[in-house]
Amino acid sequence: MKKVIALTVLYSTIAFAQVKTPQPSPKASLTQIIGLTEVVVEYSRPAMKGRKVFGELVPFGKLWRTGANFNTTVSFSDDVVIESKTLKAGKYALFTVPKIDTWEFVFYKENDNWGTPEVLDESKVALRAVVKPEITAKSTEAFTIAVNPIDVNCATIDLSWERSLASLKFDVPTYKTAMASIEKTLAGPSANDYYSAGVFFFTSNGDLVKALEYVSKGISMSKDAPFWMLRQKSLIQAKLGDKKGAIETAKLSLAAATEAKNADYVKMNNDSIAEWSKK
Repeated sequence: MKKVIALTVLYSTIAFAQVKTPQPSPKASLTQIIGLTEVVVEYSRPAMKGRKVFGELVPFGKLWRTGANFNTTVSFSDDVVIESKTLKAGKYALFTVPKIDTWEFVFYKENDNWGTPEVLDESKVALRAVVKPEITAKSTEAFTIAVNPIDVNCATIDLSWERSLASLKFDVPTYKTAMASIEKTLAGPSANDYYSAGVFFFTSNGDLVKALEYVSKGISMSKDAPFWMLRQKSLIQAKLGDKKGAIETAKLSLAAATEAKNADYVKMNNDSIAEWSKK
């Protein structure tokens, strides 16, 4: 009986064990910041292993997965510009069409294929660009993708394998993004910034006077005073002992919540008004 149990345990262990072996085309990923834009590349790296690559392993003139296994993907955190064309921020499959004298880069919206799609759907092609490849002095054994910044405004996506190098230049909106950040910061805190600061003082048992000041400032900066801001102000007023002011503010929150059809805030305001109205 013991032998049977032991054999059962052994067979179970073998059945659930997972053998680990090296992948012939190991996964790779890289993240590069250009200016203020993040670029992320994920791909698999096939190796030459003594084979002739371009023209044989990778046929000329045919759509190539640009690596191995699942789609090679490139993600941009901002819109970028390639050959005067805008490529929207997002994650794309990167396909290429290698030829002797040109390489075509194809950014494809669908990025979960194994290899290439059976039929390339042109409606899913976000952008095409053509570059002239270079012949390198040194051979690259394993297919390599690099993102090399030129300066804070542009970079290249470099594809290297065998003795071929194909580089695609792209521009990033560093100046535009930086100016937007500068203008927002110099314009001062927003209504939500003041409101959040006030809520912090209130919920952390901090300075209630300061909490009321900040929440009131947030309300005054809002075009239409939001019912949740008014609700918060009434709670601060009540905690400060200003029941009359709290009731007046709660009524304003109640009216705004009723208009917005927010039943939760309608109930909370009605309950608070009833409580604060007690002598």
